Amino acid sequence: MKDKKEGKPPMKNITINLPENYEKNIQYLISKKLIASRSEAIRTALREFLYKEYDTNLELLEFFENNKND
Repeated sequence: MKDKKEGKPPMKNITINLPENYEKNIQYLISKKLIASRSEAIRTALREFLYKEYDTNLELLEFFENNKND
């Protein structure tokens, strides 16, 4: 369900541990203005992973509920 105020789905704050090299690469991408933030980098990576690995199952999990026309 999308948040009516912002038109975006609600966010959940989580904590993860990343190898130092991942963080260095993310910071490099941020410094080159290729990605806006660490959070955006992780969201993008996770979204691409889910599309690639689980595309056939995401609809069953209602991932495409509000994205049918995309």
